[in-house]
Amino acid sequence: MEIEPRVSLLDALREHLHLTGAKKGCDQGTCGACTVWVDGNRVLSCLTLAMTCEGREVTTVEGLAEGDELHAMQQAFIAEDAFQCGYCTPGQIMSAVALLKEGHAGDDAEIKEWMSGNICRCAAYPHIRAAIRAVRDGA
Repeated sequence: MEIEPRVSLLDALREHLHLTGAKKGCDQGTCGACTVWVDGNRVLSCLTLAMTCEGREVTTVEGLAEGDELHAMQQAFIAEDAFQCGYCTPGQIMSAVALLKEGHAGDDAEIKEWMSGNICRCAAYPHIRAAIRAVRDGA
């Protein structure tokens, strides 16, 4: 796709590729609603220039499911009622999956610390941590 050099990854995903899972919350990198992965690492897509991702693998929440089969974390968020309004949920899920891959889910304090870049204004944090624990523990 051809875009201007100053277009953020978030805007490229949402406006040019019509992948609307990543949300524009603060547009300043403080809320985490826009969290996606670039080459398997968490990034805030509102602060990442799309041009820097050329030739790199970008994964959004839309890419977690295998066909009609939801990712285990997506299933856990539903089972644990880990959302209310749902606006932050895609970013929370992307961070939660990465958190487990990074090995930062030893206990609730560690989960809280490593998820601290993702804000939930509805305060569903206990349920989010429960979903992460469920996937961590294979429940």
